[in-house]
Amino acid sequence: MKEQPKIDIPGTGFGSFLNAVSVLVFLTMLVYLFVQYGALPDQVPGHYDGAGQVDRWGGKEELFLLPLIGAALWIGMSVLEKYPHTYNYLNLTEENAEAQYKNGRLMINVLKNEIVILFSWINFQNIRVALGEADGLGSFFMPVFLAVIFGSILFFMIRMLRK
Repeated sequence: MKEQPKIDIPGTGFGSFLNAVSVLVFLTMLVYLFVQYGALPDQVPGHYDGAGQVDRWGGKEELFLLPLIGAALWIGMSVLEKYPHTYNYLNLTEENAEAQYKNGRLMINVLKNEIVILFSWINFQNIRVALGEADGLGSFFMPVFLAVIFGSILFFMIRMLRK
């Protein structure tokens, strides 16, 4: 395996903005969870089917699982974001390495923030369903979730191929 050049690629203002937005959304969801926790019934949504309807109920402690996973992913991807020379690239050369690394770093940033915002939305809806304020995630959630994640990946892959 050929060693890829190591170039220090600083974060972007857009990446910092996305980080701030996702952290704000995440913290807002956590505050909402703690404020509503006492009012929640013992059973809350634990899983949804593809149509966005609850297909498993669990204890309300499970509402802390998704934020824990989201925080772990966000932290892990934040660390990974700083090492774009470790990613796999197509047609990486000395001339395009900096542009490829910037693209790769931004892709990881966008994906981590999308995941945290989507996880926060799911947990917010879990609370609303448990309180009887909503029926489920809605039939639109799965297609939107998939379109956002895979659309972002496709966007950055096309950018990679053009660089």
